Amino acid sequence: MIDVDLVIHNIDVWLPSTNEMTNVVCHKGKIVAIQKDISGFRARSTLDGHGKTLLPGIIDSQVHFREPGLEHKETIATGTKGAILGGVTSIIEMPNTSPPTTNSAALKRKLDIARESAWCHYAFYAGASADNIAELPTLEKLPGCSGIKVFMGSSFGSLLVDDDQVLRDILSSCQRRIAIHAEDEQRLKERKVIADKSGKVVSHPEWRDVTSALTATKKVLSCAQQTGAKLHLLHISSADEMAYLREQKQVLSPNQITVETLPQYLHFHAPNCYIQKGNRVQMNPPIRERYHQHAIWDAIHDGTVDVMATDHAPHTLEEKKQTYPASPSGMPGVQTLLPILLNQVHLGKLTLRKVIELVCEGPCRVLGIQNKGRIEVGYDADFALVDLNLKHTFEDSEMATQSGWTPYHGDTVTGFPIATVLAGEVVMKDGKLLTRSHGAPLTFA
Repeated sequence: MIDVDLVIHNIDVWLPSTNEMTNVVCHKGKIVAIQKDISGFRARSTLDGHGKTLLPGIIDSQVHFREPGLEHKETIATGTKGAILGGVTSIIEMPNTSPPTTNSAALKRKLDIARESAWCHYAFYAGASADNIAELPTLEKLPGCSGIKVFMGSSFGSLLVDDDQVLRDILSSCQRRIAIHAEDEQRLKERKVIADKSGKVVSHPEWRDVTSALTATKKVLSCAQQTGAKLHLLHISSADEMAYLREQKQVLSPNQITVETLPQYLHFHAPNCYIQKGNRVQMNPPIRERYHQHAIWDAIHDGTVDVMATDHAPHTLEEKKQTYPASPSGMPGVQTLLPILLNQVHLGKLTLRKVIELVCEGPCRVLGIQNKGRIEVGYDADFALVDLNLKHTFEDSEMATQSGWTPYHGDTVTGFPIATVLAGEVVMKDGKLLTRSHGAPLTFA
């Protein structure tokens, strides 16, 4: 008889190539067996999966947890607590904190905070600027760093990169994949008058129009062709960009560009969402009209999209209630990522296999995350146990985020996480945290 930490039994397990009813055996944070006959194991704890589905732990590869500097909006502790409640076992956080994560000391500070307070696994992007180009080759290879992030629009201080030569120099200096926020800063400045004159959030996608996104996307891909840089294009929101990126994926070097989109773009569409939800759904790039949503679905199904993430970026409700455009852009999302995608499965728009590709395997392939994203012997024992038939109506009050709200308040979904397993330990069950879980830094190839 072999003593092990955890057995998840009688479960529909989604393996890399198939799904089957079986049992999963975990010990010392790893998957040690996946088999029907478990008579040779004696488990310290068990989890009954009868009638439920076991997915790999979900990876949200774009979040803004605001710490240090903006803790009234979010902290690493509250953000990762929300992750665990939503079946997310790993997050990757962005550098636009205060101070920004643009040097090794700032990265170490975040890692130190996470070591003490993170409920799930974590890594951090470092931000590129005109001032730290020489440091980027070293910075991108530090433990706990997921790579370099470039803000071509919608950032502040030194993190804004709107100079073409600086952009080329950054792309030339990095070996790992570079994450890109692509909006054209000059066009955004010129068109800000649209938002100022309107004073209504429904004009947000008109101000930050498709041309501003497509212009920046074309510019950074041109630089990538010149430099050979590998790019990860974040939060792609429009039909025009998807068509262009689909074409470019065919002509550029294999895997030179990868594409992310967001669940918000699938659940909401303009102008309805702005009329119904107001400033809560204001974000950059904006949620656009329904024909853009249709094009995003096409890009998901034909493989143009590699990854889904949330761009979790909370502000307080008091801040969001300011008159547009003084209201800040961004919304929480890490706790609701998996339910929103499971609801799309229920609606017949996604398969569970595609969900796993987008939020488990995809982030690992794109960013080189090690030992995550698959239910396979030898991989880390991180799982989301889900009930595909469970209906749930979101409420602000259930959100763990420091900001205390969700753009999905009042919306009902079908399909919901009922347990989260982190490193072989059941840390959430039926919406309740069972123990104070502690994450570890992600490792990268």
